[in-house]
Amino acid sequence: MESTGFLPFLFLLLSVLLFLLFTRLWVDLPYPSFDKAELLGCSSYSPWCTSKNRFQSKPHLIRNPENTKLQRNHNAQVPHHPLDPLTIQEINKVLTIFLSYPLISSSSFTIHSLVLQEPEKPLVLSWKKGDPLLPRRASVVALVNGKSHVLTVDLDSSQVIRHDLGSPFGYPMMTIEDMNSATWAPLADANFNRTILNRGINLADLACLPISTGWYGKKEENRRLIKVQCYSMEGTANFYMRPIEGLTVLLDMDTREVVEISDKGQHIPIPQAANTDYRYAAQNKPLRMKPLNPISIEQPKGPSFSIENEHMVKWANWEFHLKPDPRAGVIISRAMVRDSETGELRSVMYKGLTSELFVPYMDPTDAWYFKTYMDAGEYGFGLQAMPLDPLNDCPRNAYYMDGVFAAADGKPYVRSNMICVFESYAGDIGWRHSESPITGMEIREVRPKVTLVVRMAASVANYDYIVDWEFQTDGLIRIKVGLSGILMVKGTPYGNMNKVPQEEDLYGTLLSENVIGVIHDHYITFYLDMDIDGSDNSFVKVNLARQDTLPGESPRKSYLKATRHVAKTEKDAQIKLKLYDPSEFHVINSNKKTRVGNPVGYKVVPGGTAASLLDHQDPPQLRGAFTNNQIWVTRYNRSEQWAGGVFVYQSQGEDTLAVWSERNRPIENKDIVLWYTLGFHHIPCQEDFPIMPTVSSSFDLKPVNFFESNPVLRMPPNYEKDLPVCRPAAAA
Repeated sequence: MESTGFLPFLFLLLSVLLFLLFTRLWVDLPYPSFDKAELLGCSSYSPWCTSKNRFQSKPHLIRNPENTKLQRNHNAQVPHHPLDPLTIQEINKVLTIFLSYPLISSSSFTIHSLVLQEPEKPLVLSWKKGDPLLPRRASVVALVNGKSHVLTVDLDSSQVIRHDLGSPFGYPMMTIEDMNSATWAPLADANFNRTILNRGINLADLACLPISTGWYGKKEENRRLIKVQCYSMEGTANFYMRPIEGLTVLLDMDTREVVEISDKGQHIPIPQAANTDYRYAAQNKPLRMKPLNPISIEQPKGPSFSIENEHMVKWANWEFHLKPDPRAGVIISRAMVRDSETGELRSVMYKGLTSELFVPYMDPTDAWYFKTYMDAGEYGFGLQAMPLDPLNDCPRNAYYMDGVFAAADGKPYVRSNMICVFESYAGDIGWRHSESPITGMEIREVRPKVTLVVRMAASVANYDYIVDWEFQTDGLIRIKVGLSGILMVKGTPYGNMNKVPQEEDLYGTLLSENVIGVIHDHYITFYLDMDIDGSDNSFVKVNLARQDTLPGESPRKSYLKATRHVAKTEKDAQIKLKLYDPSEFHVINSNKKTRVGNPVGYKVVPGGTAASLLDHQDPPQLRGAFTNNQIWVTRYNRSEQWAGGVFVYQSQGEDTLAVWSERNRPIENKDIVLWYTLGFHHIPCQEDFPIMPTVSSSFDLKPVNFFESNPVLRMPPNYEKDLPVCRPAAAA
């Protein structure tokens, strides 16, 4: 009897050991060499390249605006602008200085962020091309012996010139290595493996995801915790549609020990793999529609934009600095537009970025209540940015920009094709007017609307976010967010709605047999340091209200009147959008006026958005309190850039935009920052299965009395002679 029981145990032990070896080979990330920062190849690490935390594969050949192919030599790059990101050589130098610092030389550490510490704003504003480069400094956030530390490293003096302790309430953004190790660490626990096998899952088919825990009380403090949930990969690449429902592992991220296993879904079957694979090659059903012919925008004279020294973008009347960032993804700086009347290059925005993404799911049950992600502050929006696919993510003639980041050990690596820049023409109209025949004037004037787009796409586990910064020749900036990818779904015993008891709350929509798409929200908060013709600006709320006419005053009974209110303090500028209390929201420079006396300005024009309905004392909403309003305005403070706080992971909401705003600092005629939150309520539907068509929303930053007149009045129309005629191949 003893030998009979020993053989299955030995087989199980060998299986687990082999799987651990396979998983370790799968998910362990090989780092670039210290001096070369070589790109990782998906040909060697193909499973990694299709997992949550994949790095860029083989480098694409990249087209520059002159349409010539090039391969960037990042080892040879040097900074040209005070805001240029750290180069490979600079990251290596920072690491050398960091390793020699007394705190580090005798301790274990993990680097969670290593980025340029931008110079003080007045220094950047006064710097001109040709001036000596401002001192280069790096900000390093590291966990040392379990404590957060922030160090400022001066590259010129090769010294750590400042050292601060981080917040005692939260932890820094996770590293790729944190997320990676969390997916395989549970496999070292015998109880976890036994649970998986008891669910009927082959360990070789297991796929696990690291899920941030949020904060729900004292028991979750003083150590970095993460929750892990798993899926079956058998029969499909879309393992997200095959959840092992109710199984949650609580893991200590530093020791990699399993703290707790909760398994409350044994009665819930794993959904079938049929019809879940979204890859083109896996589609085996005929297309029941006429396929589209290929489409492309041709530019016979090449693109109209140029990119100088890797980061300065110049197009039409716009100039701005562009760089990748591991947390924000894309940072637009020093956005300036040239006045068509005077030729002057005028300041619009000092800095714009995606500050935070808050994604709370609306299921309070044991396996779901904690799913309230902060995708920038917890996961790193830029770290999750995926290489863009030429001709599909970005059109022909796009320019691709790489990100150079530091891994957890401080060594640099390259994220290729992270950002693309291209000109877009969708047949839209810039302006037009045709005279009616009754005037006797045969006038038809039309101008096409061509825009410049800066794009990145981040795949944060199942969801894909597409963020566009779109610049128009009329001075407008449009910020657009698209949501695509795959839903995070819940397993259920129900295969049809007629089986669901009337009193039961599914917390979502039954999408397919045994699959529920859980209701959730997405909030994307943008940091917009507006500098309208200078840094001293004011925020003006222009209220539209009905005015009733006096008896006998007019045949009209009512009309609308605009009343301007200049916000004096930060609380004055906390805005909840209301459809039946309409307003415009202007950022103005009252020190500069147009020739007829109006202050120059820009206005934020909201698009389709959503407001949080959660209780303000709900723990996730305490941390996501920056979504309590759609618009905030704060006094500029270089340390207040991340709406959820610097240390977001397991934070308690003690350092957020909502807290800063309550200081109620004066903001009239001051250097101010505008914050705007774009929101989506998502009630999933069957069309979202097995992968979502993209849904988008946007908002605008639009000139308001900034120019003396229409700034694109003198733009020429298109002429037939300037455009080639492309004929179908059959007619050629």
